[in-house]
Amino acid sequence: MSDPGSYKVAVLCYLTDAEGRVLLLHRVKSPNAGMYSPVGGKLEMALGEGIHDCAIREIAEETGIRLAREHVRLIGIVSERAYEGRGHWLLFLLESTRSIGHDELAWTAFDEGTLEWIEPERVGEMDIPWTDRHIMWPLVRAHHGGFFVVHIDCSTNPPTWVVHESVKAVGEVDLGTT
Repeated sequence: MSDPGSYKVAVLCYLTDAEGRVLLLHRVKSPNAGMYSPVGGKLEMALGEGIHDCAIREIAEETGIRLAREHVRLIGIVSERAYEGRGHWLLFLLESTRSIGHDELAWTAFDEGTLEWIEPERVGEMDIPWTDRHIMWPLVRAHHGGFFVVHIDCSTNPPTWVVHESVKAVGEVDLGTT
């Protein structure tokens, strides 16, 4: 039996403003130092923390924004095998169900990096991880208000992936491989 501790479990939180811009963190810490990523972090597994509670906590810790439970919604599950050749990740992707006001940000810079509002069309042009650019960000955009599950194998070059579930917000279901 494999060691369940070999997976790192984290949340990524997609927050948007009234103009549809996405809040990204220009990271100074590993993983992905120097790159942009959504707000998020690891689950407090020793405490039995749930993914929604983790998202609410991480959003508050990294932005100062206090979201109510009903304003955080699961949109995707990503399993990444051999990310950066070091370990496996299980990522839960969540989105805010309401727009975020710029005045809600308690700060724009902190010990993990700088927060920036980015036009959704520009996210793919930013310095983001390959898997985010080619797999996760396109799936997040296509499933706003919907849900998807994808497995990414980062041990191949380039990484390969399979979309196991895809439910668009309008109810359209697409099961298949990308």
